[in-house]
Amino acid sequence: MSQPFGPVYADSYDLIYHDKDYGAECNVIESIFRTYNNAIHSVLDLGCGTGNHAFPLAERGYEVVGVDRSADMLAYARRKLVSAETDGKLVFQQGDVRAVDLRRSFDAVLMMFAVLGYQLDNAEVLSALRTARRHLRSGGIFIFDVWYGPAVLHQRPSERVKLIPTTGGQILRAASGQVDIRRHVCLVQFHVWQFTKEHLMTETEESHPMRYFFPQELNLFLECSGFAPTRLGAFPEFDREPDETTWNVLGVARAV
Repeated sequence: MSQPFGPVYADSYDLIYHDKDYGAECNVIESIFRTYNNAIHSVLDLGCGTGNHAFPLAERGYEVVGVDRSADMLAYARRKLVSAETDGKLVFQQGDVRAVDLRRSFDAVLMMFAVLGYQLDNAEVLSALRTARRHLRSGGIFIFDVWYGPAVLHQRPSERVKLIPTTGGQILRAASGQVDIRRHVCLVQFHVWQFTKEHLMTETEESHPMRYFFPQELNLFLECSGFAPTRLGAFPEFDREPDETTWNVLGVARAV
């Protein structure tokens, strides 16, 4: 079993999520910028992956620094950077979101695509949030999305299979999950196969334990990390209140 976001999964990542509308998500992020702090120029993207939020934001004129622990994911981000129209406004750096210190502050910090959920115990959650706070100027905005506990317990994870055509064949990804109620963790197992038209090229299995959260515990974590919780809305329909049908929620907090 490979570690999360190893070389085979990283190689397939952008194709697997080709239908995820990162541009629309960046529209929501910019709307939050305008609503809660209209003076956002610099953005730190913690857990940036292959840069699918960082690139649109840099192309819209923000100075963006992307940080990720996976060297394989960053390799693809840097490869895309060669041909991107970011005017030097985007850089990537390897680092662990629980401990990285860039020794500078930003107007906004992002932790998107459930990055906070990869922090499984309370100490890890607090370390990641304190990293976000350490890099924010006073009054800066922190934006993050997580799995919403009431919806996870109501809906429960299901087995899913996704087939993605490629120029030379196809990618098949199977996913299944089990809930550990005591730990607030959903253990997701991914199995990914890459095929040419005639042969299996690569195969990998990864285990992704994902923590889900409830509103009051999120507020406590944020307050203990130097934030004022501001809004928890459905995602991507941020204006809607979350409920048991809302697997993903988007949170906004202000650095105090």
